[in-house]
Amino acid sequence: MPTKQSPFIITIGASAGGLNAIGEIVSQLPKDINAAIFVVLHLSKAAMSEILLSRIQKNSQLPCKIAEDKEPIKKGQIYIAAPDTHLLVKDDAVLIGQGPPENRFRPSIDVLFRSAAVSHGEKVIGIILTGFLNDGTIGMQAIKRSGGYSIVQDPNEAEYPDMPLAVLESVEVDHVAPLRKIGEAISERINTAEIKGIAAPHDVVAESKLSERAATSIDEVSKLGEETAFTCPDCGGRLWSVENGNLKHYRCHIGHAYSESDLLLRQAETTEQTLWASVRMMEERKLLVEKLAKQNRGKGLEKLSGHYSDQAKYLQDHIDKLKDMLFAINKE
Repeated sequence: MPTKQSPFIITIGASAGGLNAIGEIVSQLPKDINAAIFVVLHLSKAAMSEILLSRIQKNSQLPCKIAEDKEPIKKGQIYIAAPDTHLLVKDDAVLIGQGPPENRFRPSIDVLFRSAAVSHGEKVIGIILTGFLNDGTIGMQAIKRSGGYSIVQDPNEAEYPDMPLAVLESVEVDHVAPLRKIGEAISERINTAEIKGIAAPHDVVAESKLSERAATSIDEVSKLGEETAFTCPDCGGRLWSVENGNLKHYRCHIGHAYSESDLLLRQAETTEQTLWASVRMMEERKLLVEKLAKQNRGKGLEKLSGHYSDQAKYLQDHIDKLKDMLFAINKE
């Protein structure tokens, strides 16, 4: 648990439109801030860490770096999650995780926030900025339940308000502010916080440990919640429903985790992929039976050729129906 002398941990999560928002916030942080800052921004796997680092560094008087595994946490340092790796906080060190995506993202905001809540409790300041969907909502709930402080960008000014709104709908946040005033809110919290020794709840600790190890088992995940009728859209394993305060999310024993809305979206994506795969396989089968029909026609075997031609027409009917279904799904 943190001591009165240990620095605060500021965790910042953002997605679409987040790079400029992060730059605005770090520009407000003073050189002598009694905190280490951790940043997760949703990016593609192909994103360049150096470009991300330079964009954030040019707005800040604090040193910025791409986080490295097991490096010590230093006050006044900004740690940035590299693309396609989870960023975690563990006691006085940084952890880099290679576990499965959570809420379809790696790095995941929830993973960072949850680990910080477990490790530093009341000395954590969680900040959610612009972005799509709701990664960060479960993590912010974990911070609140562990005695930490929550700040959300005013959704009225957010370029993409989904993430701020998702937190506001589910978590009793401490402060909602436009970007230009978030620096003031951070300073006020650092200067006035009273550390009471609140411990992170057992379920938050258990989930954070799973992310740290990047390896789970059915026995371990079954202790966190109730088994459901749903299967993981990424690995096909069983999903367990996990309660976090008044929020619910789903986790498989491999480590994939989803909010309810993310699970719905991922199911839709998987359904579409499966249907397109079916179209491809049926197109290939149609080409083969058409080839057989032609070969048998050339041999004078009209009856057998007609049988294959009928199969090709039958397959084409099903291909057309599948395509109609896919186009209808895409219009929803």
